Amino acid sequence: MGGASVHLRQVDVRFVGPDGVMVQRPWRSAVGGLCLMECPMVRSFPLRRGRRLAPGWWWSATTSHLVGYGSAAMRDAVMMLDQDPQVTGMVSRPVELVWEEGGRTVTHAPDLAVALVDGSIHLVDCPGSSGPSARLASRARVASLCAQDVGWEHRFADAADPVALANGRWLSVYRHPRCSAGIPAARLREAFASPIALFEGALRLGDPIATLPAVYHGLWHGLLSMAWDHVLSEETPVVAVPARRRREGARR
Repeated sequence: MGGASVHLRQVDVRFVGPDGVMVQRPWRSAVGGLCLMECPMVRSFPLRRGRRLAPGWWWSATTSHLVGYGSAAMRDAVMMLDQDPQVTGMVSRPVELVWEEGGRTVTHAPDLAVALVDGSIHLVDCPGSSGPSARLASRARVASLCAQDVGWEHRFADAADPVALANGRWLSVYRHPRCSAGIPAARLREAFASPIALFEGALRLGDPIATLPAVYHGLWHGLLSMAWDHVLSEETPVVAVPARRRREGARR
């Protein structure tokens, strides 16, 4: 089975150094000094005919930096990770693993590296709804071996609930700080101190034309909570999330 017989001694890692020069070193000797969340993309995403979405960039509200994506599935995964209060950092393709297998050189650059509030690191691949191909599954086994060696984890991106995904696409439009409309978090918490319909809470804050973006912004950033598996509407019950609980995951 591909990847099953690869030993860590055989694996190198490629990354872009601080001087912008590509570096290739043995995984075990390089990874300890690697500032993963600061690494530029080691390899760009190809433009493939027939894809309904070209590679692009996502502005991350979590990091205020751009995160590259190579497919619709990856864009959706990046979007949902950006909203997840457990996520503190995210970069696309910061490293590429290199090894010899069956007399040929094999490479794999995991789609994402994600940092979580507990200090853990996840290497994430985003295969889409059809799941990983045999080729990707084989290469992911080596990525998982490398990750486990340093206390990280490799995984495939979670398949998001279609309703939660649709809600995320709507709310993500309001993720930028400018959408807060200058309304302090304390005012949002006061307006939604107890569960109340979204539109009614917006009215409590003022003219809904001005305040609805702030409510959507608060939902995206976990200041406010709702049932993500129900279609978002003006009647959606919304409630403030106490500050101490924001990092516990308002979405789930």
